[in-house]
Amino acid sequence: MQSKINIAVFASGSGTNAEAIYNHFTKHPEVNFKVLFCNKQNAGVISRAQNWDVETILFTKDEFYSPNSLLDKLENLEIDFIVLAGFLWLIPAVLIKHYENKIINIHPALLPNYGGKGMYGMNVHQSVIKNQEKESGITIHLVNEDYDKGEILLQAKVNIENNDTPEILASKIHQLEHKYFPKTLEEYFLRKEKQ
Repeated sequence: MQSKINIAVFASGSGTNAEAIYNHFTKHPEVNFKVLFCNKQNAGVISRAQNWDVETILFTKDEFYSPNSLLDKLENLEIDFIVLAGFLWLIPAVLIKHYENKIINIHPALLPNYGGKGMYGMNVHQSVIKNQEKESGITIHLVNEDYDKGEILLQAKVNIENNDTPEILASKIHQLEHKYFPKTLEEYFLRKEKQ
């Protein structure tokens, strides 16, 4: 029996959430951030990860959607959970089936609002501001076959002021993400392992 819960983090952006997760679990007694998967060679997360004691695996779209390529790698690394930290591709059914209720995503809005294909990053914040919403926030949820439709684990809200721009809102959302994402992951991993 392996001693720690092994997690794989998938990221394709600047990597601030991946870094928050890495920092949270670096010396964790029960959870090990084992590998970073990235689909963009020039993503900011790659340069961040050079300072981490974590293997980084780059992959192509063909590899991602070929039935067993990624699954074999994940199994060889004895991965227990997958975390999506700014990763935009729809997860293949084979991974969702194999890791049922073990893939977790974070979305920069209060789902079910502002979710679905094309709703990521600044696209979300621009839509929220344009619609003159009074609040926004984050949703941490399980991943299923549909974009942003899995069971919600946690939502945290932030107020939107009249003069907030999409950039100001993005900054507020990042603070929520870094505060809640690692802790919510930890609670979920430990709870699932006890079941």
